[in-house]
Amino acid sequence: MTGPLSGVRILEVASHVFVPIAGGVLHEWGAEVIKIEHPETGDPYRSLVTAGLHALHDGIDPSFQFTNRGKQSVAIDLKKPEGRDLLYRLVKDCDVFLTNMRPDARRRLQINVEDIRAHNQQIIYVRGSGYGPRGPDVQTGGYDATAYWSRSGMGSAFTPPGAERPTMQRPAFGDVMGGLTIAGAIAAAMYQRLATGEPSVVDVSLLNVGMWQLQPDITHAKLHPEGQNRVHDRKATWNPITGTYRTRDGRFIHLNMMEGDRYWPDLCTVIGHPEMIDDPRFVDMPARKENARDCVERLDEIFATRDYAEWCDILKSAKGVWAPLQTPLEVHSDPQVAPNGYLADVEMANGTRLAMVTSPAQFDERSVTPGRAPELGEHTEAALLELGLSWDDLVQLKECQAIG
Repeated sequence: MTGPLSGVRILEVASHVFVPIAGGVLHEWGAEVIKIEHPETGDPYRSLVTAGLHALHDGIDPSFQFTNRGKQSVAIDLKKPEGRDLLYRLVKDCDVFLTNMRPDARRRLQINVEDIRAHNQQIIYVRGSGYGPRGPDVQTGGYDATAYWSRSGMGSAFTPPGAERPTMQRPAFGDVMGGLTIAGAIAAAMYQRLATGEPSVVDVSLLNVGMWQLQPDITHAKLHPEGQNRVHDRKATWNPITGTYRTRDGRFIHLNMMEGDRYWPDLCTVIGHPEMIDDPRFVDMPARKENARDCVERLDEIFATRDYAEWCDILKSAKGVWAPLQTPLEVHSDPQVAPNGYLADVEMANGTRLAMVTSPAQFDERSVTPGRAPELGEHTEAALLELGLSWDDLVQLKECQAIG
C-alpha cells in the first residue's frame, strides 16, 4: 500500500457511516484499517439491506461499499473477555483507535481511553459523536439527519420560508463530511505525535461539523436576527449574472460572474444579445442593481428560448464562471471526472464492478483506486494468526464464540 499514511495502522470499532467512512478515507491515504465487527451481526449498517432501507445491486450494497472501502474485517465479540483480550492484543500494534460508541457502551465494552492506552500508551484515540464529549447530551445518539442537519440549523436554512415541510438532507449527507473531518484530524494528530511524542485524544461531533459548514449563517444570525425568516427574492439581487436561469426544457444554468462589469459585455455577446451591453438600465453594476428585476426577467426570457444542452454548448465560450446544474447520473460522464480520477471502477468480491467516488485529496498528482469493502469476518483468521495464535487457538475461540 502506498500513500502518505503508508505504514499507519488503524483499529476501528464503529458502525454506520460517520466514523467508518473516515477509515475508508484513511485507507485511500495509505493506512491499513482493521474493522472490528460482531461475529454474527457485524456492523449494523450491513443489516439495512435486510430492513429494506438499502437495495442490493448485483448482490452488492453500494452504501456499505463506499463507506468501508479497502478495510479488513475481523469478527470479534467484544462482550466476551476472550474477545476483548484479542482486541487489546491488536491495539498494541496500532497507531489509531477509532470509535463512535457512546460513553456507556465504551465503558461496558472496556474500550475507553484508559482501557486502550493500558495496552498502548502512544495510541491516538479518536471519538466521533453526535453532540460532543461534554454537556447534557453526551449519551444521546445522533445521526447526521438529527445532529448535523436538524440541530445545527442546516435544515432550517435550506427550507424556504412558508414551506409546508422542512427540506431534508440526502443520505449520509453530513456523515461523509464528518468522516473527512475525522480523517484530517487524525493526520494532524499523527504529525503532533511525531513532532512532540504526545498522542492526542481527538473528538469530532456531527453537530460541530454542521455548525462549521453553516458558519456564515450562524455567525450572522445574532448580528441580524430580523433577517432569519426573510423570503429570498431572486429578482432583488445586487448582481443579476449571479444566480440560476431556467432553460426551455426545464433545466437550470447557474451563472456566478461576481465581477459583473468585467463579464457583462462578453455574456451579452455570447448569449446573442449585444444590444443589452449599452442598455442604460444594464450598462454597469449600479444600473443593473437598480434595475435588477428588469435584468433578471430579461435573462429569464433569453434562457427560456433554448434547451439546456444548447446553453451548455453556447456558454463554453463565455469568459465568466458558470456551471450546469447536473444530475448525479450526469456527473459520471462529466469531462473533468475521468481525467482526474474522481470516480474509480472497483471490482467487488463477486466479480461485479462498482463506480465509487475517490476521496477529495490527491498526493503527488496521483489518483487512487479504492479497495472493496470486506465480507464480514473476512480477515479474522489472518489477523489473529499474525498475532501469533495457532489454529488450535482459533478453534477454541470459535467454540466459545469469541470470534466468527
